[in-house]
Amino acid sequence: MRPHKCRGAVGLLGGSFNPAHAGHVYISLMAIRALALDRIWWLVSPQNPLKGVTDMAPLPWRLAQAYRITADSRHISVLNIEAQLGTHHSVDILCRLRRRQPCCCFVWLMGADNLAQVSFWWQWPRLFHLVPVAVLARYPYSLQALASVAAQRFARWRVTPDQAHALARQTPPVWVFLPFPSHPDSATQIRAVSDNLWDNQTGQHVFSRSYLQSGGCA
Repeated sequence: MRPHKCRGAVGLLGGSFNPAHAGHVYISLMAIRALALDRIWWLVSPQNPLKGVTDMAPLPWRLAQAYRITADSRHISVLNIEAQLGTHHSVDILCRLRRRQPCCCFVWLMGADNLAQVSFWWQWPRLFHLVPVAVLARYPYSLQALASVAAQRFARWRVTPDQAHALARQTPPVWVFLPFPSHPDSATQIRAVSDNLWDNQTGQHVFSRSYLQSGGCA
């Protein structure tokens, strides 16, 4: 692996953000520190191809929540670029971003839960060959993730956490597993304790009392 030059190191955190919460901010800030990133872009997906639409909040609502929770985080940018470009798969958006921003060193960020099932993604090996990948520990998925198809296939290109600061400027394939302490917030749990986070008819915020009492970080 040889380092290459770039003007800025940018982490890409894709997801539904349904809803965005303090845990997303936490892992973003931890990744910035560990990977020596200049900033992180949240790529809010209109619809994950592997997820159902039943519990998915409208995209404008999810974007608004992401903007709100990152308002004080100057190193995190919330982007609607996937909807603007009309892409549906991670490899497609990566190809477009690399063409549009050739001087950026991108790092793809994913939770351990995603590494465990990334082999179901469209053309998933290409992702590892397009950009460096940083996998963020997430209880209880980490052990399963490190034994996954993707982890085994790219085992020879895995670097240690103490090498993570240089990951963005390495030539892919290269990836790292970052054993961060877990954050208690979970979008699944937030939806579970909230009868309805949004109104399906108006798209307006409808928070349950438990969500409001937690400050939006249930």
